[in-house]
Amino acid sequence: MQSGQEDPGAAPLVLVCDDTEAIRRLLRINLELAGFAVEEATDGREAMARLIDPVNPIPALILLDQQMSPHDGWWAIAAIRSHPRLDDVPVVLLTAATSETELPEVAGAGFDAFLSKPFDPDEVIETVSRLVAGGRPHRRRR
Repeated sequence: MQSGQEDPGAAPLVLVCDDTEAIRRLLRINLELAGFAVEEATDGREAMARLIDPVNPIPALILLDQQMSPHDGWWAIAAIRSHPRLDDVPVVLLTAATSETELPEVAGAGFDAFLSKPFDPDEVIETVSRLVAGGRPHRRRR
């Protein structure tokens, strides 16, 4: 197996990036109950350090909080989408501030979906499962 690649029989890996421990814990519990493996990061910088390290497996999906300090979700999505290793990884924005009218901005930044906080755990599992199975719907062609 190549470095950075998941075992095909392993549970799909989701990276949860949120600065609030309770949110990370709630997401971890729900995702693990649905059969996903979970890793956590507390901000965009920590997430990127993990994501670009070729020793670490590439996650099947990233859940990314919008408001984190000092490196928020907008900083992180720009870094993620500029790195070729992460081209195919779907990213979901978790936010209390984004509305349906901002969907073009969210997709234009490179997010593949967004979930509003407070979120419905069933909606999280449905969104994650759909994107892990189907890949990036908004992927820009090069």
